[in-house]
Amino acid sequence: MQTLAHWDGGPGPWTLFFPLIWAAVVIGVVTVLRRTVGRGRRGPWRAMADPRPSGDSPIAVLGRRFAAGEIDEDEYWRRLSVLDEQFGPAAKGGAA
Repeated sequence: MQTLAHWDGGPGPWTLFFPLIWAAVVIGVVTVLRRTVGRGRRGPWRAMADPRPSGDSPIAVLGRRFAAGEIDEDEYWRRLSVLDEQFGPAAKGGAA
């Protein structure tokens, strides 16, 4: 036991692990705080609570109507192709 505590009269090489452990703790706390405060104090687990698309975008409304059974699959895909041209990623300046 003494050989671990004193290595050639000084502290042993195991003392290097204490700063690493403290650095990991500080980084972990900072990460949790950034995620929690950055999401309006909802916490990182709240983002997965509601998997539905947020907002009342036309694509989200169409998805809800299809899920509720108001429209069939053919009509869903037909309307989605039209909405994709107007509200999809290509319309917002993305790669086409």
